[in-house]
Amino acid sequence: MDDAAARQLDESALRGKPLPAPGEDKEARGRVCVIGGSVTVPGAVRLAGEAALRAGAGKLQIATAQGISQVLAITVPEALVLPLRVASSGEIAAGTPALNELLQDCGSILIGPGMAASPFLARLVRRAAALPGTVVLDAGALVMPLRAAPEVPFVLTPHAGEMAALCGVSRDEVTAAPWQHALHIAEATRSIVVLKGRRTRIVTPGGECWLHTGGATGLGTSGSGDVLAGLIAGFAARGASALDAALWGVWVHGQAGARLAGSVGSLGFLARELGAEVPAILDRFA
Repeated sequence: MDDAAARQLDESALRGKPLPAPGEDKEARGRVCVIGGSVTVPGAVRLAGEAALRAGAGKLQIATAQGISQVLAITVPEALVLPLRVASSGEIAAGTPALNELLQDCGSILIGPGMAASPFLARLVRRAAALPGTVVLDAGALVMPLRAAPEVPFVLTPHAGEMAALCGVSRDEVTAAPWQHALHIAEATRSIVVLKGRRTRIVTPGGECWLHTGGATGLGTSGSGDVLAGLIAGFAARGASALDAALWGVWVHGQAGARLAGSVGSLGFLARELGAEVPAILDRFA
């Protein structure tokens, strides 16, 4: 498999995959739950959650470390924020029964931004996999993906280093054969795999391959991946399939970067500036 054989992800391709109609109110646009953050990385869930709303999700729920939850509730007043118990390491730990209730009736669940791998995270992914919504796994949740149900694939969003860890190989081996490794993980976990990079490759468990080359150099910055994961979760909450949500998320993320490259500069724009570009991009499809 090489880049030339993949389907090109561009605006014309997405016009053949329209997003679900927005409906008349927030209930019609779905609920997204973002679980992540830690004492040392508190901002990742904010970036992801705001991106989900920019993608058009109707309701946002954030579950995050207790020590940062109150500040997050103030900085993201649109969200319901649930404080979660924190271990001595500063990472989220088990022991918050209300989380189970929060996960019910979600169109999508994003797990992992700002988190490190932990036994709790493994149990959380297993629990979320039993729910009907699309589960997006990012950052800390990527080191322990389970095998998704056939009818509800996960969406995994690794960069090359995370893909190397998933495959048990070196980063150089992933960059030398990205399609091979992405296809392997997609099949092994029954997931849509979004292998992030200057050229982003999206593959399905059935071997469908998409290539996106429209990103901007400046997207290689802290927090950019959190925004991408949030966009994917937001589109899934609206009712897009796991694959369509991944495709829309990747393309819109790239377009937001391109717009900022034109107005701010090719390098130096911030991940938190990406979300504000999204509504105008989506209006092109209205």
